[in-house]
Amino acid sequence: MQYEGPDDFKEQNGYEVNGTWYPRVTRILDVIPKPALKYFFREMGSQEAADKVTKKSAEEGTLVHEMCQSLAVGENVHVPESVAPSVFAFYDFYKKNNIHFHPEFIEKTIWSVEHKYAGTIDALAEIDGKFGVLDIKTSTGVFDTYGYQTAAYMQALVEESVHKALALPRQVEKRWILRIDQHRLCRLCSARLREKGGRKKIRNAYSQKAKVCDHSWTEPMGEVQLHWLDSKNVDNNYYEYLRDANQFNDAKAKWTHQNRYWLEQIGYFS
Repeated sequence: MQYEGPDDFKEQNGYEVNGTWYPRVTRILDVIPKPALKYFFREMGSQEAADKVTKKSAEEGTLVHEMCQSLAVGENVHVPESVAPSVFAFYDFYKKNNIHFHPEFIEKTIWSVEHKYAGTIDALAEIDGKFGVLDIKTSTGVFDTYGYQTAAYMQALVEESVHKALALPRQVEKRWILRIDQHRLCRLCSARLREKGGRKKIRNAYSQKAKVCDHSWTEPMGEVQLHWLDSKNVDNNYYEYLRDANQFNDAKAKWTHQNRYWLEQIGYFS
């Protein structure tokens, strides 16, 4: 990637926390290959079309985040019709499963002094008596990089100086992905229609019946999945966390190597 100068590099790759610049967790994870993107770009046919869908999908995802986070802390919000199935499915799931969001730790900037990076967590929450990092995703599934991202957040939050600076109420123990999405079901076969970013994608359409079906779609319906990234019923079992943290740290080492020139220019290593 080309940069106009040090300031441009800093703006595109991170932000300042307490007067110190750090690279963003999500930017660091861009070094990890994402094979699915190749198929997406091929399907879109052009970079312009892909960028348009990506931008609109991101806007829709941000809207779902904002609506869900506001409802979780008791705020009254007007939910746009376009994301209502996702948001209301989240609210029902949230109430039934007794998930407690800490309002002061929603969209909170965190940082690692030891490993020199920063990020913004979606939420710190309590689930089944455990306190941890909850990340909201509006994707079709739960991917490995989500584990690396949340492990980076947890790695920062367990640092004593960061724990004290943020005044965390207790030690961070677990990580979760709360996946929120919406789709239409075919009344005649097993197919699902997902509409996001202006892109319509039919899934589960591989059976012979689905291939020849004149689909009759339901109204959009929401779906919510809570995925535990760490062992649910084992206290102080950090195997999954350490595995994912190591993957993130490897990615950071690679990102640092790739951007060494600019990092030296801004005094990152001093």
